[in-house]
Amino acid sequence: MVNILGTYECKVDAKGRLMFPVQYKNQMGEETKKGFVIKRSIFKNCLELFPMDQWHSETSMVSKLNMFKKKNAEFVTKFMAGVKPVELDGTGRLLIPKDLLSYGGITKQIVLTSVVNRIEIWDKTAYESAVDYDSDDFANLAEDVMGEFETDN
Repeated sequence: MVNILGTYECKVDAKGRLMFPVQYKNQMGEETKKGFVIKRSIFKNCLELFPMDQWHSETSMVSKLNMFKKKNAEFVTKFMAGVKPVELDGTGRLLIPKDLLSYGGITKQIVLTSVVNRIEIWDKTAYESAVDYDSDDFANLAEDVMGEFETDN
């Protein structure tokens, strides 16, 4: 599994292409040659870009669902909506399909940000709004989410 780190601002051209940050390419090494999968985010108004090996891990979990349960079948349909394989071209650009550009509200200025093992692709204005938070609210969320874990200190 690749751990990806960093947040970068980029521009998307009229065809939906962006120059993939060299910092990500350096971190991912040979993984970039395997390609990526791009899809709609489940919980956020952005896109998610998965290195191919990570995508296989994600879909292996999904493939274990019992498709004879209606909610599972509905989930898989929505999870797979708009999923597309993408690759870096010879100059290091990534083409975002038009339907996904529209879904993410992506225009010209975007932000790519790492989320452990995937990269979120945001319209810059939407990203700035999403990460604008009250520090007390974030402290409460952090306690709720992470407060159950023991640390190794």
